[in-house]
Amino acid sequence: MTAVKIKPRLPKGMRDFLPNEMLKREYVFDIVRQVFHLYGFEPLQTPVLELKETLMGKYGEDAEKLIYHAQHPGGKEEVALRYDLTVPLSRVVALYENEIALPFKRYQLSPVWRAERPQRGRYREFYQCDADIVGIASMSADAEILGVVVTALRRLGFQQFSVKINNRKLLTAIGQYAGVPRDQLGDLYRSVDKFDKIGADGVRKELLERGIESEAVARMMELIQARQPGLSSLDYAEEMMGNFPAAQEGIRELRELAGHLADANIPPQFYEFDFTMVRGLGYYTGPIFETVITEPNLGSVTGGGRYDDLVGLFRKESLPTTGTSLGIERIIDLMDILNLYPPDIVGTVVQVLVSVFNDDTRRDSTRLAAELRAAGVNTELYLQDKNLGKQFNYADKKRIPLVAVLGPEEIAAGAVKLKRLNDGAEMTVSRGQVGAKVQEMLG
Repeated sequence: MTAVKIKPRLPKGMRDFLPNEMLKREYVFDIVRQVFHLYGFEPLQTPVLELKETLMGKYGEDAEKLIYHAQHPGGKEEVALRYDLTVPLSRVVALYENEIALPFKRYQLSPVWRAERPQRGRYREFYQCDADIVGIASMSADAEILGVVVTALRRLGFQQFSVKINNRKLLTAIGQYAGVPRDQLGDLYRSVDKFDKIGADGVRKELLERGIESEAVARMMELIQARQPGLSSLDYAEEMMGNFPAAQEGIRELRELAGHLADANIPPQFYEFDFTMVRGLGYYTGPIFETVITEPNLGSVTGGGRYDDLVGLFRKESLPTTGTSLGIERIIDLMDILNLYPPDIVGTVVQVLVSVFNDDTRRDSTRLAAELRAAGVNTELYLQDKNLGKQFNYADKKRIPLVAVLGPEEIAAGAVKLKRLNDGAEMTVSRGQVGAKVQEMLG
């Protein structure tokens, strides 16, 4: 019976990553992990599937339409693929509250799934990279989160970016100041959130189309467009809205946050207060942040904020929580666009190819590969039966920097010939020195 041939293809919105792409991804992942560890964050992993009841009712109606529901035959539990890493964190904190020491500083780098309409830069499976602090109400925790963002982006090589900072309480006060009815505040936020995309005229037009009165729109637009440098923006907001309790609290939090950022030596050129920035998810309760690459203008790469009520959906009392999500997929793409990867990042993890002269020498080559691996050298043993020329071509194609040749003469002399492919340099060394000499030739 002839097997039916299957056309190889991927589901829409899914991707494969070949070795060269994975090396770039791992480079970014490793640097970000180093920064998380630098700030005292520890790793967490949660399952791909969560109970449906865990996820639903947390993100807003539009977002929840994108949740993938999964079910196995005969299963009684209703489950779904995780939509983000924040709700699972809240579930973990409640489930293991007797085992977790507060404050809980965790990071997670894992895939999530959303039934998006696939397009350039938007996928149905992608990685999120989150860092959160649970159990601290002070703005010192928010400053730590922003420190992680700035440090990670700078270490990756980004030089022109700005962390935009706002406060959900201040957004509430802006609506009150403008005279927008409570039931229309959602429309207000959705339109203001598009400020960078459609501009002031576009926001004004959309608000009027949503039925918000022209006087309210005019008052609100005047306020959010009056951009001031540094803390002057908070002075202006206090002058205009200081009578509203929500504004008083929001401004106080942002002043406190600015103080902690200064104490932590976060350079002020990397952050600004921006009243037009609105995070879309409904669970934010205080300061919110979003990072934009400014030169060239390449859009947002991180987003986050304070969400003090979310953990309370899973336990008797909530816990103050703040965090950020680094848009790791976008960051990886921008690293290519801005040429921020090291020049030698693409190639292979293999440092040395141990060639096999013939069947009679294979045992010695196998032993040499074992010796090199024991010395900490990433070593590939050539496994096919081909001549030395083809073995060198293979090493060159894979960009393996060194080839170790162990022919009958070398075996008889207790030596190994090493050849560096990028410049043709050769060296014959004793077996006892081969590990040290390989490291020397690798530089």
